[in-house]
Amino acid sequence: MSIAVNQTYAAMKMCLRFYYLLLTGALVSVISSCSDKCEETYNYVYYEPVYSTSAAIRAAVKQEAPKPLSQIGRIYFKDGFLFINEVGEGIHIIDNRNPAAPQNISFLVIPGNYDLAIKGNTLYADSYVDLVAFDITTLSAIHEVNRIENLFNNYQTLGLMVASERGILTHWEKREGVTIQKSECATEYQTWGGFYYERGVAFLSSSSAGSKAAISPVPSATGIGGSMARFTIVENYLYGLDGANLDVVNIAQQTAPKSVKEFSLAWDIETIFPHNDKLFIGSQSGMYIVDVSEPESPVQVSRYSHIQSCDPVVVEGDYAYVTLRSGTACQGFTNQLEVINISNPESPILERTYPMTNPHGLGIDNGTLFICDGSDGLKIYNATNIHAINQNQVAHYANIKAFDIIPYQNIAMMIGEDGLYQYNYSNLQDIKLISALSITRPE
Repeated sequence: MSIAVNQTYAAMKMCLRFYYLLLTGALVSVISSCSDKCEETYNYVYYEPVYSTSAAIRAAVKQEAPKPLSQIGRIYFKDGFLFINEVGEGIHIIDNRNPAAPQNISFLVIPGNYDLAIKGNTLYADSYVDLVAFDITTLSAIHEVNRIENLFNNYQTLGLMVASERGILTHWEKREGVTIQKSECATEYQTWGGFYYERGVAFLSSSSAGSKAAISPVPSATGIGGSMARFTIVENYLYGLDGANLDVVNIAQQTAPKSVKEFSLAWDIETIFPHNDKLFIGSQSGMYIVDVSEPESPVQVSRYSHIQSCDPVVVEGDYAYVTLRSGTACQGFTNQLEVINISNPESPILERTYPMTNPHGLGIDNGTLFICDGSDGLKIYNATNIHAINQNQVAHYANIKAFDIIPYQNIAMMIGEDGLYQYNYSNLQDIKLISALSITRPE
């Protein structure tokens, strides 16, 4: 360790705290001594939490005419239709029975919506802390049929609980150019890049934050979710990630879901993928394998550890495919694909590692592996030989920023920063882009 770093560490240790400020995706250490910082005044961007009543949020649920895609999140496919989450706002319903010409047919307004899953004719979606069930028998007349209130009671945003005695935290109101003279010796920076100030949060003016309170199989009766999903359905049960917990909901009576159990797992769990009677749960520090053969009593079978990174996972046969990426939410610096042998679920073994640029979601279909490699676009591989995946890339679409993908029946449905892209991969030697539904950015 260099002399300069040692001196910095010593100064910080004297104040009994470490301060970390996350600016434009880089982790910057605050290196001045506490005595110096306490005497200074800074210009901050201040965000004040805005709360709404549960009644107002529930009253806002409705179906509207289609609207352009703007900030898309999760993606779900069922019976020829795509259901695409508009982050924090609701769900776009896309008629995709002709993938070459997808039709945006309506928008389901659901405040605080980030995830979804479908069984039969019932769509399940989160609305901040509630789980809401919708009848989608007639897609032109979707309506709410039930709700489990306060199911997701562990959602937080910037360290504040979404639900409190003040109501539901729905967004942050920005205050520009706030000057604060505040003792940093008494105010600790958080990993999200700012600190708590009175009834809100503050960031240095050079930083930024979003205005929304971001919470962060073979189809049969259920549909198919992307690899970034936090909801999934196995037979008559919906499993949802909620903070450090796995919530179990009985949906045997589809329009009357019942909360069964909250299973404690790990603070950093992020994504969930079903395979047979197992759930493969990606976290920032590893992959958990959870047995749900007794669906109301999940049992952790094993945990495969890796270094700190974002971690979606998909499974086919005896192998799990995990992408690790760096980024402000995960604070890691690794970008790679890991192939893990899960033939013995109690003892998963790393088989191969492949470098990537900044991989996000991924999908696999009969040995064809699709990786959304962030700013490096969509990469498609013949993965039948897991020891030579890097030697068998069959296509690379580098001009898009790819987020997540669902490959099914020779059509790859991919969401990216600029919209929905669909590819026909029936001939791996001649993969074709067949349609694109663009995003419209708000002015």
